[in-house]
Order: sequence, then C-alpha cells, then structure tokens
Amino acid sequence: MTAVKLEAGSATDVGLVRSNNQDKLLVAEPLYAVADGMGGAAAGEVASAIAVQTLGEQLAYKGGLLSPDDLVEAAQAANRAVWEKAVEHAEMRGMGTTLVAATVVDGPRLAVVNVGDSRLYAMRHGSFQQVTVDHNLVAEMVAEGRISKEEGEIHPRRNIMTRALGVEPEVKVDIFMEDVDPGDRFLLCSDGLSRELSDERISAILRRLADPSEAAKELVHEAKRHGGNDNITVIVLDVVPDPAALADPVTTSHQAVAEVPPPQSSEPHLATAPPAAAPPPASHQRQRRPSPINLRVAAFLLAFLAILAAGAVGVWYYARSAYFVGLNGDSLTVYQGRPGGVLWFKPTLDHVSKVTTAQVLQASLPELRAGVEEPTVAAADDFISNLAKLYQLSRSAALPPSTIPPSTTTTGSVPPTIGPSSSTTASPPTSS
Repeated sequence: MTAVKLEAGSATDVGLVRSNNQDKLLVAEPLYAVADGMGGAAAGEVASAIAVQTLGEQLAYKGGLLSPDDLVEAAQAANRAVWEKAVEHAEMRGMGTTLVAATVVDGPRLAVVNVGDSRLYAMRHGSFQQVTVDHNLVAEMVAEGRISKEEGEIHPRRNIMTRALGVEPEVKVDIFMEDVDPGDRFLLCSDGLSRELSDERISAILRRLADPSEAAKELVHEAKRHGGNDNITVIVLDVVPDPAALADPVTTSHQAVAEVPPPQSSEPHLATAPPAAAPPPASHQRQRRPSPINLRVAAFLLAFLAILAAGAVGVWYYARSAYFVGLNGDSLTVYQGRPGGVLWFKPTLDHVSKVTTAQVLQASLPELRAGVEEPTVAAADDFISNLAKLYQLSRSAALPPSTIPPSTTTTGSVPPTIGPSSSTTASPPTSS
C-alpha cells in the first residue's frame, strides 16, 4: 500500500455578472472544500463562509488522518450553524449553501461529502467522470429519464435546488469513497465552472496542464471567457506519493549499547607494568558488516527509482493513448497524443484531412484550436465528418453558419449554457 498525500491548486473569481463572490473555498491540508452560497443581499456569502469555517473548526482538533464519519458529522454541524444564523437574523431567512468537501482517509481512499450541486470530478487511467450527484430539480429529472442530459443543460429550472446546507435544521449528506493512487487528479468546483464548460473541455485543460495551480487558474479563465455568468471556484487535487510516510526511522532498539566498565576489585592496587598486548588470532577478528541504516537507505532509493520508472511509463502511456482533432494551417488535422502535450511528450501528426476551416461552422473553430480529444483515429475522422455534414446542413437550410450552435458530437460535448446561472433551493423553491 503506497502512502499518498494531496497537492492542491485553487482559484476563485466573481465572474462577469455578479457584484459579489458568494463562493468560498477551504484549502487546509488534509481538508479541501468548496461552498456556493445562495440568498438575497449578502446572505449567500454569509452562508458559504459559515459552512467552510465550521467544517474546518470541527475537523481541526482531531489531527492526523480523518475518518469518513468525521467528515459527515462536520458537514452536519456546518448545516446547523448556517440554520441557526438564519434563525437569529430575520433578513437572512432562507439563505443556504452547497458544499463539496474531500480528504484522504486510511486505505488510502478519498472520502467526499456533498450537498447541493457543487461537484467533484475524478480523472484517472485516461477517464474523466463526475463522482458526486447534483441535488437540483433538473438533475433528478435527468436521472429519472424524463429529459436528456442535453435538455437538462439548457432547462430554465436548472437552478432550482432540492437540497442545500442551512435551509432546514437537519440535512442528508451524501458520502462517496474513492480509491486513490499516485497520478490520480480530482477537481472540486462550484456550478459557475460546470455550467460554462463542458466535461470534455474541463478534462482537456486538466490533461494539458500538469501543475494544479496553473490548471485551476486556466479553468477559471476559460469559464469567464465562455460567459462568466456566476461566481467560479475550483480546487485541483493531485495524488502524489508521501515521502514522509515512506521514511523508516531508526528505532531505539537499534541504538548502540554503551560499554559497561568492569567492577572495581577491593584488593589493594599494585603498580605493575602491563604486559604487551598480543593481537587476537586472525580467526577471531570481528568482521565488518553493512550498517542496517545503509541497507535501508539503499532499499528506499531502489523503491523510489522504481516508482519514478513506473510513473514515467504511466505518463508516456497516458500521453500517447489518445488522439485529438486540431488545426494545421486551414486544414483539420488528426494528431496522436494530448492537446498541448504532457510534460516532455509532445503530440505527433497522424494525418491531415481533406476538410478545411471554410467547410465547418465558424462556431466550431475555437474548440478546434484548443484540440478535441477522441479515443481512436476512427472516432477523430467521424468527428471531422460530422462537422462537415453539419456545415452542409446549415447551408442547405439557408441559415448563416455563425448563428447555428455546435451540435453534439461523438465525444458527448455539452451545449453551451444560456443565460446567468445561480444556486437556489427548493425548500422553499426560490431562485437567486
């Protein structure tokens, strides 16, 4: 079992529409959280601040490795704190907040608690998926099969919350347990990110930027560039080996034993010349043995080098196990690798298609410049073919290509979010 720790990068921004930032984040190793407040005036900002402060205070005194139950109890304590504040101040009645929080527990595993529609995503072994479940009306309609995921992304009631912290004196807290290995990456975010960027666009940025701080800043920047209709908050967590836990300090049982002088004789001491000391027979001379400490250091170095080698192979496989569609001049081109490359592994050209930028919708060009990932060459060719067909359909319908939104491709791209977004609660059902 490999001992691990989390390295974090975070960023938050008010966005381009809101006048104040009602999001709050907590980065306090080993605890990480994002809260998205809701309520009139400054109430939402108060709710999210109380939630993360209470969560941190509840877990700070425990010290060491936390348990899943610790995390759930802290989230419920945060709920009571927000509720009690609203009861004390009439102008804050109805305020609430989302909460998603994570910490490493024994295993090692990642324990995640969630209330509301702030999310946690996991990226590992080439896959990227949402771990948490949104607690809002539209998400439940999608889960029940009443509407499609694509319809849910543009549904006018997607901001109606069905569960949030602080709205009631008690709240049900969802908990998820995820196995972790070095190289895994997790993302905590408010809906200001997930409603502006598709999962595919988010995963492309996380794959392109290895540094968690740079990745967090780029995600916020892209969400603002795509509209910035709400506050945007992200925390990127990288799972890395924990060198401190791998160290094997020398215990007291290996300490040298002091020599004990022989007992003094009670007889009078006579001064005599000491006999010449004869060297011991060669067969009885003490042989030099390797120090246990040196053996441990050598074993640790070998294990560390093995981890580095395995990591290098894993990075190489990850960097070369996908394809993406990009631009080579005016031609749509298929590359092997990841957009922008991964560390020192840069993408290579696979082939240039016959489709040019003049044969696709202008709205598709920003995505093509960034690179659209596909699992195989065939899928990349299908994506290019679909773009060309979509352009031909727009021409046959006599509609200006620039006014037609991109269609859902084989990669499952999500239609763009329309209009400002915010978090509200269904108890009572209001919207900010």
